[in-house]
Amino acid sequence: MNNKVAIVGRTLEIEPQGLDKMWSFKRKLVMPIEHVLGASEDPGILDDAKGWRALGLHVPGKWAGTFTEHGEITFWNVTRPESPIVIQLKGEHYDRLVLGVEHPHELVNRINAAISEQQRTNCSI
Repeated sequence: MNNKVAIVGRTLEIEPQGLDKMWSFKRKLVMPIEHVLGASEDPGILDDAKGWRALGLHVPGKWAGTFTEHGEITFWNVTRPESPIVIQLKGEHYDRLVLGVEHPHELVNRINAAISEQQRTNCSI
């Protein structure tokens, strides 16, 4: 597992684990749930072009750090053969996050449920 991901109140918190903190140049990412557009599982993304690496590590089968492709800034922290999740963002430094996590299917469902709950809360205000 490369990342610990938690929904704390109205925020999404991502904490790279172990050496991934050093390799990705990130101790923790925290963003409001309203900046999260959605989450999905996408094992095929590991074969896509990553773009140029700004800060981080890229060795065969391991990506950790900031990569830019076609003007899109992506934070990667995943190791092959993990099945990564992709989190789309708005109003943040990163356009998306590509993360290796334990139990990706359950985490994607939890993130998307938190987004739905946030939208319902905003509509009822």
